[in-house]
Amino acid sequence: MEKYSNARAMRALIKASLQAILKSPSAIVFTIAFPLIFILVFGFLGNGTGFHIRVAAAPGSDTTGGLYAILHKVDVLKWVDGDSASINKMLKQGDIVATIDIVKQPPGAKPANKVVLNVASTEPQKAEQLKRILAGVVESFDPEIAKRQEDLLSVEMHEAKVRDYKTIDFVLPGQLGFSLLASGVFGTAFVFYNLRQTLVLKRFFATPVRRDVIVISEGIARMLFQIIGSIIILSIGHFAFGYTLCHGWVTFVQMLALCCLALLVFMGFGFIISGVAKSEGAIPPFSNLITLPQFLLAGTFFSIDNFPKWLQPFCKALPLTYLNDALRRIAFEGVGFWEVRVDIIVLLCWGVVVYAIAGKTFKWE
Repeated sequence: MEKYSNARAMRALIKASLQAILKSPSAIVFTIAFPLIFILVFGFLGNGTGFHIRVAAAPGSDTTGGLYAILHKVDVLKWVDGDSASINKMLKQGDIVATIDIVKQPPGAKPANKVVLNVASTEPQKAEQLKRILAGVVESFDPEIAKRQEDLLSVEMHEAKVRDYKTIDFVLPGQLGFSLLASGVFGTAFVFYNLRQTLVLKRFFATPVRRDVIVISEGIARMLFQIIGSIIILSIGHFAFGYTLCHGWVTFVQMLALCCLALLVFMGFGFIISGVAKSEGAIPPFSNLITLPQFLLAGTFFSIDNFPKWLQPFCKALPLTYLNDALRRIAFEGVGFWEVRVDIIVLLCWGVVVYAIAGKTFKWE
């Protein structure tokens, strides 16, 4: 008599689960169609940056003089605050046009004011416009003095060699992260609730198939499906809209590996919901309670720095925030897993907590 093989049973379960997922309209919508709609919209919108010029004071800049105060009154200039690291990061990503370094000159020195502009190479036209604004500030302040402008103001421009940080570079990781979250939570919750309600899980107990094989098979099937969706999203973003993959295929593979880890964590939420839901109708409210706040507050569409300061600690506690941040840094900055280890550790901590709760709430019958 042939010995029973749990490995063969696992392959059969993975195949059956994957076929079921591929036939599910909701899975296709949440995993591929829904994120692609937003990617296409933002991709076609391009990188409109508006009329304002975003600048920041360079670290060590003289902020006590009159020139600094006058520049702050220029409407077209939008000043961004931050520490040295965050300002340099914003310049590198093209979030600001330039840093303005006002060099304090000794009394009687000519020129009286020296300004050094560190300019992002992605905004050369705005940098030139900024230089003209600086010259115009002196002229508007005192037209007579402006005639001797060469004695009053010296402007140096240093171009920072950076990649063009496009809208798609921010939006795509957020949509990919939400796709993983929605698939992990909604998909897992509905599947295991229905398997339990239709007594499929109970029938499995009459077979030699181990319980862990059932769970692992469903997890692998969902992961394979999500990898397919992620490949589609990344490929369309890269080839159609120029989404940045800093190191090409290496970055592509790194992002897929991180997606697998995140999906594993998010599936834990689905296991919890499938156990606590008393009816199928209760699954969407519970799932939305987990996914909607993260969709809105985890940096999916815009940086969490835009939120009020009292809300930002909550935003930074959400697991999707750390996934989005890690995906963006890996793709655009080209960092490795070690550089995003904090994000990965936070995701793993969430996984430990979630699966500890899932172990208490999950029901087989």
